[in-house]
Amino acid sequence: MRDSTRLTRRAALGLTAAALPLSAAPSASAAPRVVGGERLARDGIQVRGATGLPGKLTARSWLLADAASGEVLASYRAHRRLAPASTLKMLFADTLLKKFARTDRHRVTDADLADIPYGSSLVGIKPGITYTVEQLWQGVFLRSGNDAVHVLAHMNGGVARTVAEMQARAEDLQALDTHVVSPDGFDHPGQLSSAYDLTLFARHGLADDDFRAYCRTRTADFPAGGKKTFQIQNTDRLLTGAWGLGAYDGLIGVKNGYTSDAGNTFTGAATRGGRTLLVTVMHPANGSNAVYEETAALLDWGFDRGSSVRPVGTLVTPLSEGGAPTPAARPAQEAASAPVPAAKGTSSWRLLEGATGAVAVLGAGALALRRRRATTAGTDRKGRHRG
Repeated sequence: MRDSTRLTRRAALGLTAAALPLSAAPSASAAPRVVGGERLARDGIQVRGATGLPGKLTARSWLLADAASGEVLASYRAHRRLAPASTLKMLFADTLLKKFARTDRHRVTDADLADIPYGSSLVGIKPGITYTVEQLWQGVFLRSGNDAVHVLAHMNGGVARTVAEMQARAEDLQALDTHVVSPDGFDHPGQLSSAYDLTLFARHGLADDDFRAYCRTRTADFPAGGKKTFQIQNTDRLLTGAWGLGAYDGLIGVKNGYTSDAGNTFTGAATRGGRTLLVTVMHPANGSNAVYEETAALLDWGFDRGSSVRPVGTLVTPLSEGGAPTPAARPAQEAASAPVPAAKGTSSWRLLEGATGAVAVLGAGALALRRRRATTAGTDRKGRHRG
């Protein structure tokens, strides 16, 4: 499970574009656009109409947005493509959450757990034990368990199919910085996302009652076999208050992560005075608490001064919900963050993904094209996840 040979989104869309009449190609002189607004592609901190941003922000990328309006209140390299770690599990949940009822039951087999990367974070799932879907999602959200992710992926028809569906879902959400290689966010060559895309995933996920309930759950009892259980705790330190941090007032989730490539990543949401703000912070320079401290500082600033801010961009609406497609250009700062070519040594499910994943992504590209036409016409490598 080290790499991917399937067609990338760009290759798939390239094949689709090649089949179009020449007259359908965009003008070479047309100015490229950026998803969410041109300012989000600029280097440096982007903010308008307010001062006093936290002075010690070390993250390689961050974004602060209003959840209700979608207005981006401030950002720094919002479209910079970086390894996402377990924050990618938000997209996994966006893709699969509605496919199974919470009360559905699944008896885990050895095959369900066979392709989990070495060094993964685990909730402690064992073959031969039957789990409810609710318990599996608790393992995903609370403990960032890659074992829970892989069981759900196998219930969905396999890892390859799930990866292809996640990529198609990212396309629908217009999260065009995201390239999915594995469903768990583990370090793989070319697995990338951005602060902008992760915030899109969180905003869309929080609109779902189950997603919202899971990500704000602090503790749960998890099956240990027979009638025994053990308690699992949410690894979101701003939610629970841990490792020297206090719980952030009004926090409602959503997902944290860590790998050696990604460093610490976090997308958080909090509500105060009837207003919900979203923050994504990626790869601060300091220790493991910095991602939470910088998130809390941005949330404080947003609640204190956000009402006087003029937005620097917007979180776009999914295509399936009537969002207008945006032809996205790669910002110049992203040249060094382009997807890495797949390495040698492809595992068996990656070979399968090369067939099924390519077909699914091509189909998603065609579906997106139809939607666009309709819119126009009608309107430690250890890579360990520490949570």
